[in-house]
Amino acid sequence: MPPSAGPTTVVVLFTRDLRVHDQPALAAAVEGAERVVPLFVLDNAVLEAFGAPNRVAFLVEALRDLRGALRSRGSDLVLRRGDAVRETLDTARACGADRIHLSEDVSGFAQARLRRLTRSAAGERTPVHSFPGVTVVPPGDLSPGNGTGPFRVFTPYWNRWRSLPRRAVLPTPCSLPAIGAIEPGRLPEVSELTSDAPLPGLPGGGEGEGRSRLRQWLRDGLAAYEERRDDLATDGTSGLSAYFHFGCLSPLEVVELAEGEPGGEAFVRQLCWRDFHHQLLAADPAASQRDQRPRGDRWRDDPEALDAWKQGRTGYPLVDAGMRQLLAQGVMHNRARLVTASFLTKHLYLDWRNGAAHFAQHLVDGDVANNVGNWQWVAGTGADTRPNRVLNPVRQARRFDAEGAYVRRFVPELEALEGRPEVHEPWRLGPRRPAGYPAPLVDHEEAVARFLAARRGAGR
Repeated sequence: MPPSAGPTTVVVLFTRDLRVHDQPALAAAVEGAERVVPLFVLDNAVLEAFGAPNRVAFLVEALRDLRGALRSRGSDLVLRRGDAVRETLDTARACGADRIHLSEDVSGFAQARLRRLTRSAAGERTPVHSFPGVTVVPPGDLSPGNGTGPFRVFTPYWNRWRSLPRRAVLPTPCSLPAIGAIEPGRLPEVSELTSDAPLPGLPGGGEGEGRSRLRQWLRDGLAAYEERRDDLATDGTSGLSAYFHFGCLSPLEVVELAEGEPGGEAFVRQLCWRDFHHQLLAADPAASQRDQRPRGDRWRDDPEALDAWKQGRTGYPLVDAGMRQLLAQGVMHNRARLVTASFLTKHLYLDWRNGAAHFAQHLVDGDVANNVGNWQWVAGTGADTRPNRVLNPVRQARRFDAEGAYVRRFVPELEALEGRPEVHEPWRLGPRRPAGYPAPLVDHEEAVARFLAARRGAGR
């Protein structure tokens, strides 16, 4: 942390922290500088690798909202496009900055960016300071204490995480100094940043929308969260994940607001899971592509089965409903994410990286740490202490979509089926199976036996 008596001009590089509430990098700059220059760089490398249309649309709205929040406080958001390190240094030179602030992040790309920026800025005698804010507990603050790296089992992490003293939620600046003569730059249209069109009806991006949804969730949804969170038909989840991914909401502030409230512990536990996955990726950025716990899998190569899974044409209604929700809305209920991921990796025995890439292509909240962490957990190559567990899609449907409302919402071929066994197991109808709906891609028992045999053969 920098001393309070510091530079006269600070560039604050926004990355995945697009807010003014509880923004440590911004707050430290406001406290210690005469001039603060907020900056966001539309990095071409990020857009090429991670710029899925749905997320780009959300990002543009979040930047527009952030610019409005900064302008209402007397400042502005300087927007540049290009390499983040080069554009940040150019901006620092242009405004005579004495220091650069940014939030620490966990991906391999983010860590490499920070190293490059620090090294390049040191050559110009401009210190770079990174701050917490992307997670509740900074990734490196907790370890098992046995010298083996990060926590790899969730429950011990949760027990330590929940008892750890946290930093205070920082006040929101009422006013900011003007950025001076530097040109703010134009916010591009979505079509200028991605060649494909985003889905219509996506959740609105930005801190203002996020805080509005948070207030409604705390008032109307939190108390029933524990009993409704897995109910696919009613969707009792918060719907805030994209706002956490882009930093439109402070996860620490949300924990402080939810903790101690009815339903709060179950919800806070999910935010702890988010931190858990972030600390795993921070310690091993290669885990975005490499098994955290190799099982010796020799994944099948079956492009037709993979495509059927992507399109929601597996013949298992709950799996198909989840996959079609993803394509139609850019989101998927968390319970459906678990079931669809289990089906791909355990029933079809296809590589989890295929599924993670497909999710990343479509999810508005496509976060590398969460996406990869959850996929590896389900595949049994990550933090799951029961790596060979298989989620039965029919049992999951009976339990979490008892009346079939979720399935009928996203699989129109089954809309006319009223009986629960039929809507979850339409193959029981034989020749009376609804026209256009496929037969099951695999038999459940046979697929599970094949998977378990493959794992046993690998000695894992």
